[in-house]
Amino acid sequence: MKSRVPVLLSSSSVFPEPTAAAFEMAATVGYDGLEVMVWTDRVSQDAGALKGLAEHYDVPVLSVHAPCLLVTQRVWSSDPWERLTRAAELAETLDAPTVVVHPPFSWQRDYAKNFAEGLAKVQQRHPHLSFAIENMFPVKMAGRWFVPYTPGWDPTEPGFDAYTLDVSHCAASRIDALDMLDKMGGGLRHVHLGDGTGEGRDEHLVPGRGNQPCAEVLRTLVARGFTGSVALEVSTRRAASRAAREADLRESLEFARRHLAPASSAAPAVTRA
Repeated sequence: MKSRVPVLLSSSSVFPEPTAAAFEMAATVGYDGLEVMVWTDRVSQDAGALKGLAEHYDVPVLSVHAPCLLVTQRVWSSDPWERLTRAAELAETLDAPTVVVHPPFSWQRDYAKNFAEGLAKVQQRHPHLSFAIENMFPVKMAGRWFVPYTPGWDPTEPGFDAYTLDVSHCAASRIDALDMLDKMGGGLRHVHLGDGTGEGRDEHLVPGRGNQPCAEVLRTLVARGFTGSVALEVSTRRAASRAAREADLRESLEFARRHLAPASSAAPAVTRA
């Protein structure tokens, strides 16, 4: 049964296969739509190609992930504001209501210094889009923890109008995803669903294969009348075949739909003290 909340497949979930394969697998498995991760794959950057794939497979693009990763720092431009603007234009062209954005890296000093003000200006130019800032996580290198984001990995600390909750990132940060959901409050627009074990690294496991409260998060969204979308962002890079990858994506979709089902047909939502 389909849930009221649309369940999307992140194109990153089919890596190392390309963006075009994500549309094919989303259609085959039965996802409601796609989140396009803009990265070095040219198709992910091309509005015309993406529109053609969406129409061919009847899989709409419902969110765009701006090129914020380390490996995408020169996609479109080395200027982060240009990349964000291009992501917004891509989302508008595709009728995708959400743009997922990471907090600035600590070495992006000018971008970080003017991030809130600059984001507000981009929002004014694209008033029908939600720029949903994603919670990130600290990183361990050479035995030490450091935070590669400014002012930090938790976007609720400085505060923004819209957020993306990433459950796998909560695991990597060793925080409670339900607490983060509460902190994001009415600003929550989008969810990246993936499990983790809390080992301090970003795992993006198929939900149910880690120890994070994935089911409770979904049931809480339903109980609170969440009107955004949920994107499965899981790692299938070790899948031995296309069939194995599709099996993981099918298991992920079934998990999401099961726990996003109306309260009358699902377990009750977790209540917070």
